[in-house]
Amino acid sequence: MRVFLTGATGFIGSRIVPELLAAGHQVLGLTRSDAGAQSLAAAGAEAHRGDLEDLDSLRTGAAKSDAVIHTAFDHDFSNFVANCEKDKRVIEALGGALAGSDRLLLITSGTGMGSPGPGQLAKEDVFNTEHRNPRILSELTGAALTEAGVKVSVVRLPQVHDTVKQGLITPLLELTRAKGVSAYIGEGRNRWPAGHVLDVARLYRLALDKQAAGVRYNAVAEEGVSMRDIAEAIGAGLNVPVVSMSPEEAAGHFGWLSIFADLDMPASSEWTRAELGWQPSGPTLMADLERMDYSQAAAA
Repeated sequence: MRVFLTGATGFIGSRIVPELLAAGHQVLGLTRSDAGAQSLAAAGAEAHRGDLEDLDSLRTGAAKSDAVIHTAFDHDFSNFVANCEKDKRVIEALGGALAGSDRLLLITSGTGMGSPGPGQLAKEDVFNTEHRNPRILSELTGAALTEAGVKVSVVRLPQVHDTVKQGLITPLLELTRAKGVSAYIGEGRNRWPAGHVLDVARLYRLALDKQAAGVRYNAVAEEGVSMRDIAEAIGAGLNVPVVSMSPEEAAGHFGWLSIFADLDMPASSEWTRAELGWQPSGPTLMADLERMDYSQAAAA
């Protein structure tokens, strides 16, 4: 298949490219820069110039492809709600270009949307439309497209990691560096699920090959890593104190991250593993946090 991949030069997308090529697919990768086009060509993919603001470029890329994988997202979390609304528009544009066909649109969301309530295990057959995470717009838009007859499936992401990036933990690390203290809330028992980036990239390829419509996959290798463990790993890496904070103190300390810092959001991938034959084998989140070069992270 010829696959239009948004976010093709990003953290996850750049790992999806070789997965798709090795499986015999052609990749048309969205990029907004000459450097991105060069890196895609070097990887063996074709570049498609455009960005998330240029909806016509997205429609064109989707229209001339056999399937679309949408991983691009604006990760400026200081404008998180606006960026989730942007993702809604992007998904609508991509879906509109595929309407009336049997071509798959594989979109991206977060595992929390599959939790029926705080602290309850997120599963693939649950869609909590009342979840407080603004990223729910992505799945709501995908669901509306499905109702309209577009072939849509969802990959839900946990904290995706290697030794350079770790999802929301990366900005948490920079916050810790700025504040000089690594914090968790209360006893720090709330958990974040995790998955290594290479395992996640493989899951996207398996989901593409499966060609199932209207399903959700959880890209979860670890159901939940406690925030206290995460804070202690960051504290050790940066050589700063590790402290517990009350919920009242946390709002001032974490800033925009306070939306997520107290969330207990374990997630299962039992169905995903059985459905796709997906067996994550990459390093754990704690292993990557322990092995990362914190001096390099400071320069990034």
